[in-house]
Amino acid sequence: MLRQLFAALAMTAVATVVLGLAYPLAVTGIAQVLAPERADGSLVERDGEVVGSALLAQGFTGPEYFHPRPSAVDHDPRDSGGSNLGPSAPALAADVAARAAAYRGANGLAPDAPVPVDAVTASASGLDPHISPENARLQADRVARARGLDAAAVRALVGEHTVPRALGVLGEPGVNVLGLNLALDRAAD
Repeated sequence: MLRQLFAALAMTAVATVVLGLAYPLAVTGIAQVLAPERADGSLVERDGEVVGSALLAQGFTGPEYFHPRPSAVDHDPRDSGGSNLGPSAPALAADVAARAAAYRGANGLAPDAPVPVDAVTASASGLDPHISPENARLQADRVARARGLDAAAVRALVGEHTVPRALGVLGEPGVNVLGLNLALDRAAD
């Protein structure tokens, strides 16, 4: 019996060292070599100060900024997660209707204008950093008015910050909201 106890303790120690130390260090080292920017969290700096991550949404709300997708966690990465409301949940339908009305109002759209789905539904994590190009184009006039910029110039920035599908076929094109808003700030300087 004592022999089995020592074998179990030895196996626990070996597994802890291999799986708890060696494996994470090896994966971190490989990530640092192959993709150092992503391994460090894709931090975005402005004037030497970290202002966010290209991989996490920021809660921009002012009319002079493009707004990200709605978030069930108020864009707080410590509470990442969705609302867990199913497609038939009355609370989800009410949230979507309220968000659609607010989106139309904020962007000067007609009360019955179609609204992009990503403008009224939260992502699964609540931290999706991208919006659809359509969503960005619908916000461009509001942002241009608030900043006193030419709407065509703002739409051109949207085009410059639109990323294509991964590998040409995976996912959908998107616009990184933080990158676009920082470009707007640089254009205003």
